[in-house]
Amino acid sequence: MSNCVFCKIVRGEICARKIYEDEDVLAFYDISPVAPVHFMLIPKLHLDSLAHASEAHAGLLAKMLLLAPRLAKQLGLETGFRTVINTGEGGGQEVFHLHIHILGGGSIPPMVKRGN
Repeated sequence: MSNCVFCKIVRGEICARKIYEDEDVLAFYDISPVAPVHFMLIPKLHLDSLAHASEAHAGLLAKMLLLAPRLAKQLGLETGFRTVINTGEGGGQEVFHLHIHILGGGSIPPMVKRGN
């Protein structure tokens, strides 16, 4: 998609602080981090969201999920990290290109506040 900000990053039209890149995926630091370490992992192929993935994307999705802990460890997240995939408007997705947020370092609050 020509107007997609992540597609523009993939094409080099917008600069990003890259962490990793190969023929299928790109990882880069989030421009508005919510944790000491906060990066994004995206497929170079444009997919609007996880809801738009199909069996044909199984290898790509597996590659991304297996790469996330390797990159997290390289960035010092030895004790753990959080992965977040917002899907669709109702799921809080803001950029409609599939992406995984990887967050860690410091004290990460719980995703859901549990009641008593």
